[in-house]
Amino acid sequence: MASVKISKLEKQYGLLKVLHSLDLEIADGKFVVLLGPSGCGKSTLLRMIAGLEKITSGDVFFDDVRVNDVHSKDRNIAMVFQNYALYAHMTVRKNMAFSMRLKNIDKKIQDEKVAWASSILGLDDYLDRLPKELSGGQRQRVAMGRAIVRDPDVFLFDEPLSNLDAKLRVQMRTEIKDLHQRLKTTTVYVTHDQIEAMTMADEVVIMQDGRIIQSGSPMEIYDNPNSLFVAQFIGSPGMNIIECDVAEKAGVKSANHESLCLPLPSDAKVEVGQKIFYGIRPEHLTANKEPSAESNSSLTIEPGVVRVVEPTGPETHVYSKLAGQDVCSISRERITWSPGEAIHLQPDLQHVHLFDGQTQVAL
Repeated sequence: MASVKISKLEKQYGLLKVLHSLDLEIADGKFVVLLGPSGCGKSTLLRMIAGLEKITSGDVFFDDVRVNDVHSKDRNIAMVFQNYALYAHMTVRKNMAFSMRLKNIDKKIQDEKVAWASSILGLDDYLDRLPKELSGGQRQRVAMGRAIVRDPDVFLFDEPLSNLDAKLRVQMRTEIKDLHQRLKTTTVYVTHDQIEAMTMADEVVIMQDGRIIQSGSPMEIYDNPNSLFVAQFIGSPGMNIIECDVAEKAGVKSANHESLCLPLPSDAKVEVGQKIFYGIRPEHLTANKEPSAESNSSLTIEPGVVRVVEPTGPETHVYSKLAGQDVCSISRERITWSPGEAIHLQPDLQHVHLFDGQTQVAL
């Protein structure tokens, strides 16, 4: 295993700079997810760690050893790709053993390592099949098995679940996390799916436009987003965001609909007249048929109108219009809503997020 350190790393194609002076430290044995929208530079960063992409400036270290000029095959990494990259004419057994065959490793050791990886990944019954005879999830497990037998210092995953259906993605998330817990190998995992990041990572690194915006544990980022971008990117359904003006120390009014008044936390660091973005996650927005008997503010929140109701089983997502604003609330109670019905919403002030109207930085 190895720690990975990125220092002042930059990547430029001609005049186009795609990575901007990145600094990142990944501790030995940690599972780190690079998360961000398409085109943010996360796969480019992964390929630079792998040695598949030339570094414009900056450094990559494995255990404090600079590897900028070390060839990819000599970095003792294993990479799992989105498209599996299996050899179609080789059986599962031969696919998994291929890298060891290239290194002329003893046949007995090859067989032992393949058997070990196969038992971990549940592939014992498929070792003599060709890739075309396997499902998508089985092929991805073979790709993982091929990586495991190399006994790498670092695992690199480049959106490995993108080609799988929803049920298989959930299953493979669990298998990859279980694999990491068994092997304790340093892992860097790229995805644009925030559910994957939240459920699998020890640390999430959020990227935007070639820059690292925020990093931390999944719940740290979920509970304390440092910017409007992070707040909207993390969470499903996403955080409700309403552009507001601070009307008084106790509350704000919607910038587009002055009739919409929302209470502020008592410790809010805002000034009267300041433009802000008011954020509240759906699970912290209580929905009722009647106005709440308890109010945290003298301000009155007028009723909204139900638009769409989405029962998911354990909870119900209610999308409504509140003074022209689209908002979502989540309830675990068995309340039946109908489109067009009035809905009374009350935010939990302990979970209100405020962002500056100009810089979009958390207040």
